[in-house]
Amino acid sequence: MEKAKKGRNRDTKRHSPLPFGTHQNAMPLMEIPPIIQNGYPYQYRYHQSCPALLPLPLSLPLPPPFLLYVPPAAPLFYEHNSHKWRTNGQNGLRKQRPVQNHVLGPTEAHFDPIPLRQEVELPQNLTNFQNKISHIDITEVGIVRRPDSGGTEGSIIPLLVNHFLVQFDPTQRIFHYDVNISPRPSKETARMIKQKLVEENTDLLSGSMPVFDGRKNLYSPVEFQRDQLEFYISLPIPSNGGKLAECQNQKLFRVNIRLVSKLTGEKLDSYLKEQNNGVNLPQDYLHALDIVLREAPSESCVSVGRSHYTRSMGGQRDIGGGVVGMRGFFQSLRPTQQGLSLNVDFSVMAFHESIGVIPYLQKKYSFLTDDFLRRKRVLSEEERKQVQSALKNVKIFVSHRETHQRFRVYSLTEGATEDLKFWDRSGKEYKLVDYFRDQYNHEIEFKNLPCLQISRSKPCYLPMELCTVCDSQKFLGKLSDEQTAQVLKMGCQRPSERKDIINNVVKCAFGPASGSYSNQFNLQVSKEMTQLVGRVLQPPKLKFGDTGHVRDMTPNRQDRQWNFLNSHVTEGSIVRKWAIISFGGTSEQHACIPTFIRQLSNRCEHLGIVLSKSTMVNPLFEHIQLLNNVMGLETKLRKINESANGNLQLLVCVMERKHKGYGHLKRIADTSIGVVTQCCLYQNLTKLTSQFLANLALKINAKLGGCNTALYNSLPLQIPRIFSDNQPVIFMGADVTHPHPLDDVSPSVVAVVGSMNWPASNRYISRMRSQTHRQEIMENLDIMVYELLEEFLLENKKLPSKIIFFRDGVSETQFQKVLKEELQAIRIACKRFDGYQPLVTFAVVQKRHHTRLFHSDQNVPPGTVVDTVITHPREFDFYLCSHWGTKGTSRPTHYHVLWDENQFRSDEMQKLVHSLCYTFVRCTKPVSLVPPVYYAHLAAYRARLYLERSDSGACGKQILYRSGPLQTVPLPKLQDSVKKLMFYC
Repeated sequence: MEKAKKGRNRDTKRHSPLPFGTHQNAMPLMEIPPIIQNGYPYQYRYHQSCPALLPLPLSLPLPPPFLLYVPPAAPLFYEHNSHKWRTNGQNGLRKQRPVQNHVLGPTEAHFDPIPLRQEVELPQNLTNFQNKISHIDITEVGIVRRPDSGGTEGSIIPLLVNHFLVQFDPTQRIFHYDVNISPRPSKETARMIKQKLVEENTDLLSGSMPVFDGRKNLYSPVEFQRDQLEFYISLPIPSNGGKLAECQNQKLFRVNIRLVSKLTGEKLDSYLKEQNNGVNLPQDYLHALDIVLREAPSESCVSVGRSHYTRSMGGQRDIGGGVVGMRGFFQSLRPTQQGLSLNVDFSVMAFHESIGVIPYLQKKYSFLTDDFLRRKRVLSEEERKQVQSALKNVKIFVSHRETHQRFRVYSLTEGATEDLKFWDRSGKEYKLVDYFRDQYNHEIEFKNLPCLQISRSKPCYLPMELCTVCDSQKFLGKLSDEQTAQVLKMGCQRPSERKDIINNVVKCAFGPASGSYSNQFNLQVSKEMTQLVGRVLQPPKLKFGDTGHVRDMTPNRQDRQWNFLNSHVTEGSIVRKWAIISFGGTSEQHACIPTFIRQLSNRCEHLGIVLSKSTMVNPLFEHIQLLNNVMGLETKLRKINESANGNLQLLVCVMERKHKGYGHLKRIADTSIGVVTQCCLYQNLTKLTSQFLANLALKINAKLGGCNTALYNSLPLQIPRIFSDNQPVIFMGADVTHPHPLDDVSPSVVAVVGSMNWPASNRYISRMRSQTHRQEIMENLDIMVYELLEEFLLENKKLPSKIIFFRDGVSETQFQKVLKEELQAIRIACKRFDGYQPLVTFAVVQKRHHTRLFHSDQNVPPGTVVDTVITHPREFDFYLCSHWGTKGTSRPTHYHVLWDENQFRSDEMQKLVHSLCYTFVRCTKPVSLVPPVYYAHLAAYRARLYLERSDSGACGKQILYRSGPLQTVPLPKLQDSVKKLMFYC
């Protein structure tokens, strides 16, 4: 999405369509913070008689940072940004960048050392710990190579994959040019400039058809006449309806083109053929080829990231709330064992519906009815906030005059349109409604509604009724459950249907292989999917309990699902003290509670779980609005816990419906009270199916320390070369979640889980932290890994000899950085134990990719693994579809081993991951994601609830001046009674 600056795009005219001015009740000019320059404050001011149709130029330099002076007496402190221990004058530690905050003025300011976060504890032997850190090797680490030619275990299965072989000429030269367009246009306008430039300057461009990324990079198959060229391109200005205005309305752009480099494909060819082990992947040449294959789709489709969307693939569907779903396709050029491969997949995305702003809002909010508008009622503060949230950062255009300008909505005015005033060029005060009547002969109808504020830092208003939402605009807000279901339904295609759509995209006129661009660069894209041979791994034998005895079972159904009809869970928990509370519901629903308690207790008993047949206190029935009252909710939960002498094990919460207070409930229970909670809905209680009761019982058992399923043949028996019973192993999973795309304030959240029981390895505890906003590298990983190792030592009386670390959410471009920094953090954590040097395997788990496997027009069976042809030409990766896809087309999980001191072979790593997928506690079937990562994702989601509820006011705030980095809000500390349990599952 084009970034707007100062309320307009840079390819727009320099006049604003509306007057600006301050609201009649606005604060005085001193609201603008003073700027420190040369030690003295300088105050910017508005001029009260500025021209009414010109935007006020305002460019405020950021204030210089405050310098934090640390007194020499402070020997040690902990830095938030680097998350490393640091001392003054100690040469043994790595050098850190100076700690910075904000400058107060010309005089020196003395501060105390930065306080430690709530959840960070100082190491007991600090001197020894510092000495250990100084001896840790931090040299560059390389990604491990594939240990063999691929796995051999499992039955053979023929497959088709949505990868299309791309043939390229290694001798083909590609000339890379840097493009500078002034004034800076939007991406769409830049493509129009490029197209006209090529049409009008064939000779200077040597007759080539260059490709363009819409920003700075232009690639040509032949060299231009000169290394530096300058052009002036004029474009007709489009009107609001999208039609071109009269020819005399032109806008002039200056285009400078400069030769940057000359690229050849020899290194890429050598890399793919492994002729030289020292050759790195030539990203520049690969990127150029990728742009070539994107050029044709970009000319006729709406491009969002690596995907292209077009109405030619079935139009768009209204999914409610002013949002439409549009079909498209994803494409990405990848190096594989078969050579260059073009990955093409079907895709669906939500866009804003291009309608008037008022009809758009009426589709989102029920209170904006026609009757509401006729009665001229003013929006309440809560309603105004909802409308502002819906329109923030949405691009709009105006209908009261001909203009090519597009504006971004930053906020709403606090007052209604009829109350807004401004000063014109002569300094005369004007009412906004009078201005539009006199200037545009338009009588504003909805004077009771607020105006759109289209400038980030100064008043610039647009009445809602004159504004229309721009077309082809990606929806960045959070979709409702109903909208999400509609989008998933649009993208849920059976394998045969999805395969046909992908094949049609590759062959169609707007596909990546269409047009003459690929021919000019000597690229040939195959029109047929890649054929290969996969393998289907056999399911592991599982262990269950049976009235004190142990029995085994192998899931042999097609979907590999199993049940507990004639068996018990492996280890049942004992729940003596529990209670139940109801939020909302009718009297008829309340009458179901005694039956629910009885049948849940009976189902637990059948599964080998002890759940007392009576609760500690009588069931409590509260209004659902209690979930909105944080203080009242905490008081109520605390009283329930006190009724069990502070030892309540479980609190079952039955809700009338899904409610936003769910986050309050979980935060209070986990961090304030210290009791495990299990929530369910009344709509399930009225049915009380055996499946619902069994699922609820399994979750309760797992949360309270029980074990539902275990491998009958333990990992040392399955993989004896790597594992042994007397050398325990810990499996860790890590995930980082970031705030909503429209949230530029909230911190990111990281969660790390670790298995505590060897060799079963099916009980995981978690550690969670907040960290710098949108920081992908885990900042406190060393502390969290140390705490997990410490818990493992307490549980097993021995530290693990091996660490198998699964990392989620990392893109391929970040592999090297994540491996270097996070492997270093793991080593630092291990060094805190004297003489402890475990063998570490570090693997990245990727679910958000677009590789799909097809077998006879149906989903591939569980256990299907692919580690040839479409995998990396050198590195240790594989695709595993461990689950059965019930809807749509199965998505295999991509596992990429970056570091391996345990020297796994392909079969061993694949068998390990596949077996672990059968031990997930929440269901009786194999899951699509290795459980350590699955648990880390659940823990990070729970931590996000804590953060959003404890600092909900921070979300969505608009920051006009940021003089330093955002402060990271720490997570509330978990109670000891739950932190060693799988409370998050």
